[in-house]
Amino acid sequence: MFPLAWRPLRERTADILPLAERLLAKHINKMKHTAVRFSADAQACLTGYGWPGNVRELDNAIQRALILQHGGLIEAADFCLSGSVACAPLSSSSSARLPAPAQTSSELTGESAGALGDDLRRREFQMIIDTLRAERGRRKEAAERLGISPRTLRYKLAQMRDAGMDVEAYLFATP
Repeated sequence: MFPLAWRPLRERTADILPLAERLLAKHINKMKHTAVRFSADAQACLTGYGWPGNVRELDNAIQRALILQHGGLIEAADFCLSGSVACAPLSSSSSARLPAPAQTSSELTGESAGALGDDLRRREFQMIIDTLRAERGRRKEAAERLGISPRTLRYKLAQMRDAGMDVEAYLFATP
């Protein structure tokens, strides 16, 4: 066994974009998405963020952004990174797409932060339902398409039921 000493990712900013591109390609293939790329704002966000969780945090952020992106373009906001000034939009085209924040992250109350978590949870649940519908209820195929294990899908479905959702009713309802 040989000890390997790696500098933190925040000290290797030149490695961030190539690593992010590689992770994105891996997850695009795994989730069977079409071509998706990073916007200039997203690239600036990636290189400007401190990455306290190193590569694992980068990987998780890319997976989350891939799920939240629209139209094949990952924006800085899709990473959902907290406390990062570096993820502010660079161009006016990005700021035109998103409304200006009503308050800074330091002013966020527990209530508004909870609302963000609720919104993400609703989007995740809706994505699971939509994927299960597309796969005609086949959980193994739906899990594969979502890029998660069947066990994780079962756990998410249990969470949905615990939240009071009638999963089967949503699944077989007409959209």
